[in-house]
Order: sequence, then C-alpha cells, then structure tokens
Amino acid sequence: MGLLSAPPCTQRITWKGLLLTASLLHIWNAPTTAQVTIEAHPPKLSEGKDVLLLVHNLPKNLAGYIWYKGQMTDLQHYITSYLVHNHKIIPGPEYTGRETVYSNASLLIEDVTREDAGSYTLQIIKPGDGIRGATGHFTVTLYLDAPKPSISSSNLNPREAMEAVTLTCDSETPDASYLWWMNGQSLPMTYRLKLSKTNRTLILFGVTKDIAGPYECEIRNAVSASRSDPVTLNLLHGLDAPTISSSYIYYHTGEVPKLSCLTDFHPLAEHSWLIDGKFQQSAQVFFIPQITKTYSRVYVCFIHN
Repeated sequence: MGLLSAPPCTQRITWKGLLLTASLLHIWNAPTTAQVTIEAHPPKLSEGKDVLLLVHNLPKNLAGYIWYKGQMTDLQHYITSYLVHNHKIIPGPEYTGRETVYSNASLLIEDVTREDAGSYTLQIIKPGDGIRGATGHFTVTLYLDAPKPSISSSNLNPREAMEAVTLTCDSETPDASYLWWMNGQSLPMTYRLKLSKTNRTLILFGVTKDIAGPYECEIRNAVSASRSDPVTLNLLHGLDAPTISSSYIYYHTGEVPKLSCLTDFHPLAEHSWLIDGKFQQSAQVFFIPQITKTYSRVYVCFIHN
C-alpha cells in the first residue's frame, strides 16, 4: 500500500480549532466530482487489532481533511481534522486517542472495538473547488474464545419412533452461527428433523435408528469455528407381547410343570409373573409346584423396560 508519511503532533481540541474547522466547512461547498475512494486494510478484523482506512485518488493542493464517524458530517460525529499548511491536527468529540491521521489523509484506528465498526466519512477541502467526500467501511468480528461447545438433550434414551427429542448446542454465543452434523455430514432432508430459528436447537420427531446420530454441533463466525463432541441417542425399542410356553400340554399329578415367558430378545427387558393376579417373582422361567387333580390357576407373564 506504500509508505505513509509520519503523522504530525496531535494538539488538544480547542474552541478556536473547532471554529476554524467549521469555517472551512462553509467556505468551499461545491458539488463532489472527484472519485476519491477509501479502502479498509483489512476490511474485516477481530477485536483488538488495527485497521488503516487508506485513501485513493487524493487531489493535490488541498487545504485539509476532516474525518467523521458514520455518514453524518456534523460536529457530533467529527473525529479529527488535518490542516495542510501548518500540519495541525484538531481532534473532535469522536476522537478516542486511538486514531492517527496521516498527511496523505489516511486514518489509522488502533485496538478497535465492536463499537468502532461501521462507516467512516472523509471530507477533503480544496480552495476554490469546494468540499469533496468519500465513505469507507470495515467490520469487527469477535474470535470464539469460549470453550468447545457441547450438546444437551431432553432425552438420551427415547422410545423408538414414539418420542421427540430436543438437542441444544451449548453455550449461547453472540454474533455466531450454529451448524449441525449427523454422521459427520450435513443434516439429511427429512420431516423428522427441524431446526430452530437460530439453528441452535435441533428437534427430532419420532427418533428412529436412521436419525439416532451421532450428532455434532458447530459454532462459527467469520474467523473461527469450534465443534462439539459427538452425541448418539440410545433407542429403546418397543416390546412385542410375550407368549407362555410349556414343555407339555398335559401333566400327571405330582409333576412340576415349567412355564417360559417368550418374547423377542431385548437387553433391557425384565420378566415378571402373576398368579391369579398376585405378583410372584421376576424371572423368565417359572416352575409350578406339584399339581393335583383340582389344581387350577391363571398364570400371566409380562415384560417391561
């Protein structure tokens, strides 16, 4: 971008200086015709860095320059001015001590904050040719210095195809966007998945094995990104109705029949027995005491998880 001239000494603001600047604004007020442009280096930067508003196509034989915060060229938004004939700098109400104006009209802003981001207007003053202006712009982006995000779930063990689950990407980070990944890829197009307005929350309607995960959430902005550890939902499968099986249909008096409660295998299923409506024991196999001719009972087995 070329070498910049060293800035002259900055003087404290005085009413005399402000009146001088105001008089300059009223002497030359011809229409703007020159293609003066401002380029921010860099155009986007993180908080705490420096930015240079570099002026291009600057005319010669100028009387001075005036910088404003925003696009309003009034005293309230006035940052600083530079008078060419005596190399005098007159700071204004928007001057923070971090701004340096150079003899080529470029403006350096050091240690920028989020409040510094936005538009800046330069007015150049040329005797007999009026006031000409240009506006530059830059943005400030915060680095994601928060810890790695995590995923919280309303239910890590939903019943298959029966329960909705809400996944939330923690923690909430200002000025950041949220992305979700399933099996290391972008979310599939399915009516069972729905994102909140900010994308921070993911809702799964009727979780099936196809959308059980693993899920990852990512927080990112223009300069950085951070992704969570994966989370996979543990599906609880529905249980089919069990059946009671016995080795024989008929038994002799004195024998000890064995009844088995049969169902599809499930690691979380538990078996219990009721005899005439009263709980007896928890077991898949139940042995009936020795039967007699008048022995009569109602046996029920049930399973649960």
